[in-house]
Amino acid sequence: MYTFDSRIRYSEIAEDGRISVNAIIDYMQDCTNFQSEDLGVGLAWHKERGLMWVLNSWQIIIESYPKMGETITVGTQAYGFEKMLGFRNFLITDAEGGVVAKANSNWVLMDLKKGRPMVVTPEIGEVYGHAEPLEMDYAPRKIKIPDNGVPKDKFAVREYHLDTNHHVNNRQYVQMAMEFLGREAKVRELRAEYKKQAVLGDEIIPVVYKVNDRETIVSLNTDDGKPFAIVQFFVK
Repeated sequence: MYTFDSRIRYSEIAEDGRISVNAIIDYMQDCTNFQSEDLGVGLAWHKERGLMWVLNSWQIIIESYPKMGETITVGTQAYGFEKMLGFRNFLITDAEGGVVAKANSNWVLMDLKKGRPMVVTPEIGEVYGHAEPLEMDYAPRKIKIPDNGVPKDKFAVREYHLDTNHHVNNRQYVQMAMEFLGREAKVRELRAEYKKQAVLGDEIIPVVYKVNDRETIVSLNTDDGKPFAIVQFFVK
């Protein structure tokens, strides 16, 4: 497993002084990018070849929330490729080796010149190796949306939502959806399914489904009701 060490910064904590959900996701995204850069297949390599990995889904299980200043180790590993899909785990541990968070993710390789998914060739996939999947209760990629959602006020995509691909960053969708959880809610697991890439100026209409006291689903929709992303939260 590829890893790097870090320390929880003030900019990464929530009101309670512990690492935020956003920071956990950012660490995982940074880790996969660091691995790619160190393997020589980073942003520039993909740009030169007109390729891009697009996140299809997340499943993140959060076991603990370290405090500011605590040391963590962030790790990632690829555990397989199938046609145009790549499968990747993440693991964050504390200084004693206890699990902070672990995750499963599914990625689609895009051919930007043709504007469509492409098969992962050995040149692209083998550089990451092939580890055994982490032990966890793997959820399906698809999130089933219940009936009777409550629409909320729409908002426009801003420049600060975008990443180097000029699309809304994966973590930003989760942050948008978290606005509809209570301030005291502590996420123990989240799932996200990404359906359509939002760009600058797009308008997003959140629809909130309160399944029960511990489960909330937020669909971040286009004007015609189709989701950009669906985020499911389970709270403690």
